[in-house]
Amino acid sequence: MSRTLEDILFGAPSPRAQAITRRTSLAVGALLLLLGAGIVYGFHAAGQLEWRMWKYFAWPTTWAFLGKGLLGTLASAAVAAVIALVFGLVLMLGRTSRLRLLRWPAVALIEFLRGVPTLLLIYVCFLVLPSAGIKLSTYWMLTLPVGLSCAAVVAEVYRAGVLAVPRGQTHAARSLGMTEAQVFLRIVFPQALRYIVPALVAQLVIVVKDTTFGYVVTYGELMQNAKVLIANYNALVPVYLVVALMYCLVNYAISRASQRLARPAY
Repeated sequence: MSRTLEDILFGAPSPRAQAITRRTSLAVGALLLLLGAGIVYGFHAAGQLEWRMWKYFAWPTTWAFLGKGLLGTLASAAVAAVIALVFGLVLMLGRTSRLRLLRWPAVALIEFLRGVPTLLLIYVCFLVLPSAGIKLSTYWMLTLPVGLSCAAVVAEVYRAGVLAVPRGQTHAARSLGMTEAQVFLRIVFPQALRYIVPALVAQLVIVVKDTTFGYVVTYGELMQNAKVLIANYNALVPVYLVVALMYCLVNYAISRASQRLARPAY
């Protein structure tokens, strides 16, 4: 008996499809295990897994240096995230405005910031602005470009959330005599935030990772300090593995915090 197209697309997989899925999963899993074993063997052959490469992590000074870099990363990422969230909201309001005088400049700025790489913006702050007499600290040479670059994407995320709110609720609020500002602040925006929490979290994670561009301006963030340790200890793989774990823990903490914020209050 042939299955309908709707059943194939949205129905439960057939026993044959389930068997193929299991076999494919086992094959891919085995391939990944072999790949992981090959990587570990390569590290071992290069001497990167020997105790002499890991003994530096038994020293408090190593963790203090990495901790200082982590604080630098968090300090830059936190302010860049605030810039992105606030300026992104301003750009979104400009783009959705009925006034062309506000809408077109906002559209142009969003497209410009989305199209220009973050690294290029950092070079502008590092090389171009000083020649024009504008001198920024290394902190702002990193934080400001990262925040502005992310703000353009956040503006589009905000706009997607606003457009996802049913139009009927907006019409109902206007029929009650609410102003445009009241409708947006009380009805539309709170609901839009619930829709876009996952996308905003993804952008905050990108902000944290973009702080690794701090090497351009020699800002003391986590990756920059990791490179100093590698240069001093010649322990490439151990340092990068530990630093990667630290980044994963930071991003996991951001995800957990966002889940708590998105959880409805009863």
